[in-house]
Amino acid sequence: MLDSDLCWQAVCTRDAAQDGRFVFAVRSTGIYCRPSCPARRPKRENVSFHVDADAAAVAGFRPCQRCSPQGQSPAEQLDALVVAACELLDHSEQPLTLAQLAARIGVSASHLTRAFKARTGLTPKAWCEAQRRARLEQQLPTAGSVLDAALNAGYSSTRALYQQAAALSPAQRRKQGAGEQLHYCIAPCPLGHLLLASSAKGICALLFGDDPAALQHELLQRFAAAELHRDDARLGDSLRQVLAQISEPQRAAQLPLDIRGTAFQQQVWRALQQIPLGQTRNYTELAVQLGSHPRAIARACASNPLGLLVPCHRVIASNGSLSGYRWGLARKAALLKQETSGDAQ
Repeated sequence: MLDSDLCWQAVCTRDAAQDGRFVFAVRSTGIYCRPSCPARRPKRENVSFHVDADAAAVAGFRPCQRCSPQGQSPAEQLDALVVAACELLDHSEQPLTLAQLAARIGVSASHLTRAFKARTGLTPKAWCEAQRRARLEQQLPTAGSVLDAALNAGYSSTRALYQQAAALSPAQRRKQGAGEQLHYCIAPCPLGHLLLASSAKGICALLFGDDPAALQHELLQRFAAAELHRDDARLGDSLRQVLAQISEPQRAAQLPLDIRGTAFQQQVWRALQQIPLGQTRNYTELAVQLGSHPRAIARACASNPLGLLVPCHRVIASNGSLSGYRWGLARKAALLKQETSGDAQ
């Protein structure tokens, strides 16, 4: 049984997550659509809801030509286009230009670029570079030298490896981070336990959990070969600032951050840091702001290693629900409640 109030809310917000769960029909036009249809919103009294396209057709409605509710959605078509492009890029013996790639797919170069950015947060060229860097990361631990790894990954030399700043140099990554020293502490907090880790540049991880041992294991996975030193005294002041922010959000911690991520992830995380205390944004709003797609924004939020300090908990679903949170919805709800309470204003 469909809940008409929830269905109408999904239509009003054009919630693509509800596509495939129901369709809505408009009596004045005689057509039925997906919840995410971009067409002008109909009057509520003219709308009925049906479990699927077949049910709407039996009721005498015809499919919308704009959102194609009886076939692949525009989002699914976009996914298929990007998947096809990625396969061509992966299996091409010679590098393809944007124009060549678009011609092979059968779309314009501008359309392909928009689709690629919507699904991956990157242009095709940037995606190829990311894939090449991923191959480099696989090669570095076992290669005889950085040059060998670079050549095997598809680079013509090592020059490009050092043209952009990274958290670890290629030589360090070849040794899986060996030689880097991190200090960390684990302490109870109102949200269970938290782990705070710092490099020479600043705080590089703030993780929440229920079990100190699990938190330490996660840190070990993130920094596999770095030298890890538990040092509660060294991080005492930073920890006090973090605990103060949890209890009194208006006392925001002022700590140097060592933010490690892809260019797109860092772009999203900077946008999260601009969300004012006591406010939220939804994934669609951030996607529009950054010229990306809600799914790409959600993936970047899920990859955030700096809970609280990079406030991914302030991002919610378009329908107002909390959506996901890598440290659990209960913690997300608690953080938002504290930030929006009278004491936090």
